[in-house]
Amino acid sequence: MNSRRKVLPLLAVLVAFSLSAGCAENPGAAAIAGGGKNTEEASEMYVTVTGNKLKITPAHNSSVKALVAILKTDDITYTADDYGDFEKVGNIGHSLPRNDESITTQAGDVILYQGNSICLYYGTNSWNFTRIGKIEGYSADELCSLLGAGKGEVKVTLSLQ
Repeated sequence: MNSRRKVLPLLAVLVAFSLSAGCAENPGAAAIAGGGKNTEEASEMYVTVTGNKLKITPAHNSSVKALVAILKTDDITYTADDYGDFEKVGNIGHSLPRNDESITTQAGDVILYQGNSICLYYGTNSWNFTRIGKIEGYSADELCSLLGAGKGEVKVTLSLQ
């Protein structure tokens, strides 16, 4: 009986120690312990066009995860031009995984096209695209002005800050 009293507290300490050590070595457990945050996704991204820095609320897919991983090392700057009187589009110089689905875009949508081009929408279009995110808080007319709609080429910078 006396030896049982000594073993049980020791056993409890060993179990507690092994559980806490497992969390530190298991990335999934660490994510759960940290509130479930996925370190490869950002809660916001930014696009800067014609001197205007606009916040993007990102979608949740493998395309966004891959884009965020690139943006963690450096911003992406590319040239975009008007297409179809509803978007600014340009090649970002990187290939991202595609999660294409049938989408009818709205003003403010940020879309991956063909895996290597980003479209900033100021109008509507329907096609199979991958959603990257949404510029919130601006009307279609405001976005036309901010993105320089119909005024030709612009430099676009994607960033995490």
